[in-house]
Amino acid sequence: MKISARNQFKGSVEDVQKGVVTATVKIRVDGPVTITAIISKEAVEDLKLQRGDKAAAVIKATEVMVAKE
Repeated sequence: MKISARNQFKGSVEDVQKGVVTATVKIRVDGPVTITAIISKEAVEDLKLQRGDKAAAVIKATEVMVAKE
């Protein structure tokens, strides 16, 4: 699959937690770094995501902000 977004981080699914509407997916990428995404439960089921699967975190956003002193 080709996609225009250039911020792609390939790794493996570390954890999937399904809620009623959304799901939290943790993808371990090189670093070691874990990227956490909240996506729809339907998307998790359509992709058949489960622990150990190879996956990519694709980041296409105007902002990502988290700060703490």
